[in-house]
Amino acid sequence: MGRDCHRVGNHTRFGCTVEVQIFGIKKNADTRKALRFFAERRVKTHFVDFAERAASFGELKRFAQRFGVSALIDRESKRYQELGLAHSRYHDERWLEKLTEEPLLLKMPLARSANHLTIGLAETEWRSWLGT
Repeated sequence: MGRDCHRVGNHTRFGCTVEVQIFGIKKNADTRKALRFFAERRVKTHFVDFAERAASFGELKRFAQRFGVSALIDRESKRYQELGLAHSRYHDERWLEKLTEEPLLLKMPLARSANHLTIGLAETEWRSWLGT
């Protein structure tokens, strides 16, 4: 995710605009809140809909390196229950493979701006990205 060095909306940092990539599904309430949060602040966003395109292993690994694989797993999700994963003992690499195969197991939204990452609704953190 690069930065353009011209002004978009009201948010610039170091002379370059903030761009955000949001990963999730549109049916997810927190994903919709994240999209609305950035839209209200006129921040350029790129939305990756897991219903249309699965998460890449590499992208998930980036989040896992920062937060740990367990932070990515939504243990309260309907899909987690349907698959009977409550007693699963997968190693981290297998969990990442599983999450790429089953994106409904992910906590959403995943958000990225340059080197900043968040999992779930994180408005306070997002505000810090924007300098507000």
